[in-house]
Amino acid sequence: MAGQSHPQDLERRSIVSSFIFHFPNDAPDNPRVALFNRSGEVNTYKHQIAPISGTISRSDASPLSAAWRELSEETGLNERTLAFWRSGKPFSFVDESVKREWTIYPFSFLLRDSETAITLDWEHESWEWYDPSSVLKDSNFEEKGVPRLKESLRRVYLEGEVHPDAAKVFRNGLEKLKNDHSSGSHELTGIALGIFKDFLIAMKPSMPIDPESNASEKWWERISLAVWHIVKNGRESMGAATLNALLAILEEMDEVLKLDEPPDWKMERFLTIIEHHIKGRNSRAGLVKETFATYVRKQFLQGSEKQRRERLTILTLSASSTIRDSIVQAFASLDIGTLELRVLESRPLFEGVTFASSVLENFKDICKGSPEKKLHVQIYTDASAAIASNGVDVVLLGADRISRLKGVSNKTGSLPTVLSAKHVAPNAKIVVLSELEKVNGENGIIDDEKHEDNDPAELLNTWRNDGVKLVKEIKKAFSNGNGNSNATVEVRNVYFEWIPLALVDAFVSGEGVLNDNRIHEKANQQEELATRYFDGISIRY
Repeated sequence: MAGQSHPQDLERRSIVSSFIFHFPNDAPDNPRVALFNRSGEVNTYKHQIAPISGTISRSDASPLSAAWRELSEETGLNERTLAFWRSGKPFSFVDESVKREWTIYPFSFLLRDSETAITLDWEHESWEWYDPSSVLKDSNFEEKGVPRLKESLRRVYLEGEVHPDAAKVFRNGLEKLKNDHSSGSHELTGIALGIFKDFLIAMKPSMPIDPESNASEKWWERISLAVWHIVKNGRESMGAATLNALLAILEEMDEVLKLDEPPDWKMERFLTIIEHHIKGRNSRAGLVKETFATYVRKQFLQGSEKQRRERLTILTLSASSTIRDSIVQAFASLDIGTLELRVLESRPLFEGVTFASSVLENFKDICKGSPEKKLHVQIYTDASAAIASNGVDVVLLGADRISRLKGVSNKTGSLPTVLSAKHVAPNAKIVVLSELEKVNGENGIIDDEKHEDNDPAELLNTWRNDGVKLVKEIKKAFSNGNGNSNATVEVRNVYFEWIPLALVDAFVSGEGVLNDNRIHEKANQQEELATRYFDGISIRY
């Protein structure tokens, strides 16, 4: 059309848009979002209302890194005064007035400190707190705000567009997932499906009757966006299983939604679909245990069920109930006299100690009628991985996700354990117990490059409780952060790390022992469904 720029005439920019939220009096139903009045000195959108925005530069490690940099430069806030809250789904649009195509990466943060911590630089002349739901409903912001301000906001604050009951379920569900550091990936996915089910029920009052209407399309889009958030802003590092499970549910729901049936009937079908998937996942967990027993029989009993093995030694770093049950049930079903189980303690939360205790209880229950069965548990410090690897038959690990490019993501300490075993016990089998649902594709939803840095206080408190000498000096230097001190300390509490696929001898799942082709096939399936249900989320404002 005349007057429109050709794509080659447009300057392309990727920018971050960061929204700062706070909850007055800690009231979760009464959030406020900070919006800033751009100054007359900026190049674009002078004197318009905006979040904290800026271009992603080549030196930024990621869009989120760019967001933190811009927040620091433009408000003086940092990771001690702000907490990361949510990512929003990126989107692109063209602004002919400035001859640019913008790709927006929305983020939201929670203010930890007093609002007096916000110090403006030259790019803004003032700022105010707003009700985010009111911003989304106020058409005036389409004129006085920067382009697509409301679109960026809705992508980090879905609560502003759904029924209050659904908003409450959504918000509480995300916080539950984000703060759950005790459940394994399998358990966490079950929790996520329950949250999605409750969200659907709360969305029922707004479900349109006509499946072909614009209202129906918007309702479905909000359902899809909620799924995106549950995966991305729950526990992303453990979200591959949740993503695959919810995509499979969306695929079935999509077919039901197209039918010319009343909303009540459709909702019942939706809930039945979710219940079916929950029950199916539980039964597949049982198949994993059977497959592991079969694997041990073939590898260590030379294919003969009658041949007795006096001792089998397994080393694990896990808190998974599936691995616990698989170990005990395989031992109970096979002709093995003694199981020597070596467990790494798994700092900083010491899940390994809890795991060992759980194994003992399970063994007493399952093998109480088999006095010839002996279990010997050894607990090692994480730093003793090489010592614990000496003479083992199997290094047994779980997987929080599997990437065909990066490998297996599991609890930090897994890679040193595998490398130690490869050196100290070269004949040991490195076995990963995992369902196919933990395979992650390359759709960009779950970032395989992102590390989950958790609260340093988990480490600091452990040191203090253990009476570590001079830990006060460490805490003091850590607290100084970007202060005036020349000596600072950064405490890193990284939960997960990657094990290259080449170091793994077998992937044991409910479908049998997996090969690379099956992993690639699952990754491709995830990418196809993610494209279908998430790429269609429209730009509304």
